[in-house]
Amino acid sequence: MNKIERNTKETKITVELDIYPERSHVNNNTGLPFFDHMLDQLATHADWSLSIEVDGDLEVDDHHCIEDVAICLGQVFHKEWQRTPNKRYGQRMLPMDECLTLCAVDLCGRAHSVYNLQFSQPMLGGINTEMWEHFFYTFSINAEICLHITNQYFRNNHHLIESAFKALAYAFKEALEPKQNITSTKGVL
Repeated sequence: MNKIERNTKETKITVELDIYPERSHVNNNTGLPFFDHMLDQLATHADWSLSIEVDGDLEVDDHHCIEDVAICLGQVFHKEWQRTPNKRYGQRMLPMDECLTLCAVDLCGRAHSVYNLQFSQPMLGGINTEMWEHFFYTFSINAEICLHITNQYFRNNHHLIESAFKALAYAFKEALEPKQNITSTKGVL
């Protein structure tokens, strides 16, 4: 288990993460219930133990909270995925009712993010939909991973973002499978 704290004038955040728990435990309290729901989906479907506590300036808007959680979660995930040699690559095509979303990850130490989720409304669950791209980008940069998320089609915006978090969870499950040695012709990542 790894823990990180971040205290700024805008947010106070504590994140605890264990990607190989004996028993998973999920407890997220960001002050944004829909964001908590998405983080719960990620941790539950990836079989992680995840606890996030946030005291943020939500009276301003959702930006600082979501961005700073992405920074912290990315940094703590970076520590976690480097603990044990793993398969490195993971992917998932995930259906959710009328929605189909693809996710691929490379735990490589080189940060990159490609994102294509075209929401049909500007707000969802009290959160600006533009923040989801920012979350995934900021998370991938701080986790030092390559992350691709794209949607093929959808009608329901809730299904769109939830399918992205679930696809990410299952891509991580595959990539994080332990392996005896590092998957790289260089011998290091």
